[in-house]
Amino acid sequence: MANEDKGTFLTVAEVADIMRVSKMTVYRLVHAGDLPAVRVGRSFRVNDKAVQDYLNNSVYDVG
Repeated sequence: MANEDKGTFLTVAEVADIMRVSKMTVYRLVHAGDLPAVRVGRSFRVNDKAVQDYLNNSVYDVG
């Protein structure tokens, strides 16, 4: 069994800092299924690779 790099799991606050949005926005993305997360007790953890994938695949219109 090979050791695969599973990435790092981030808190909602850490994800919000990386994405430069509020924690509520991260919760909305998680609950909508747009940002995959795992539940640890009463809190969520998001894989850093999932955050990067979300940011890389987001389409936005500037202007």
